[in-house]
Amino acid sequence: MAILKIGVMPREKFQQRMLDIATGKYVPKRNEPKIWFHSMKSIGELLNDNNIRLLKIIKEEKPDSLKVLSELSGRQVSNLSRTLHKMATYGIVKLEKNRQSLRPVAKTTEFNIMCTA
Repeated sequence: MAILKIGVMPREKFQQRMLDIATGKYVPKRNEPKIWFHSMKSIGELLNDNNIRLLKIIKEEKPDSLKVLSELSGRQVSNLSRTLHKMATYGIVKLEKNRQSLRPVAKTTEFNIMCTA
């Protein structure tokens, strides 16, 4: 499992970075994060203790559906679905179609966070 690189950069600085990339003034380096948040607080909302525990359950137990994951984690399916879809947008988990349900797969459980001022 790969370590996911996450960057933290103030929104204004990130917007300027994106403009610089679009105009060719800046080319991102290979080792730079591909996922960016505007604050540590926003990372903490996604990677809180409960969600880290959830990733560990997915990695170790390999549940074949959200229903099974709900039973293993003690969380409601609707809550899991919302959380896992958000994690999927950041590449933390993958949700695979499995017959009539979704099977969660942890793509990473390790994170490297880089902060810029």
